[in-house]
Amino acid sequence: MGSLSIWHWLIVLLVIVLIFGTKKLRNMGSDLGGAVKGFKEGMRDEEHPPTQQGGHTIEGEIKDRSHNPK
Repeated sequence: MGSLSIWHWLIVLLVIVLIFGTKKLRNMGSDLGGAVKGFKEGMRDEEHPPTQQGGHTIEGEIKDRSHNPK
């Protein structure tokens, strides 16, 4: 009495499909898949931060000489 048979799960699945429809379930599945994919890519990027290729960053201070007479 505590466990559900395969027939119970099929009836539950049928009711869910009847309530939401196949198109909405497909859209929810693709959205969920995209979210999981994005999460995995984010975790991978956090482990290996992107390296800078090419140019260098130079830090400095910009002074406006037009207001400071020599």
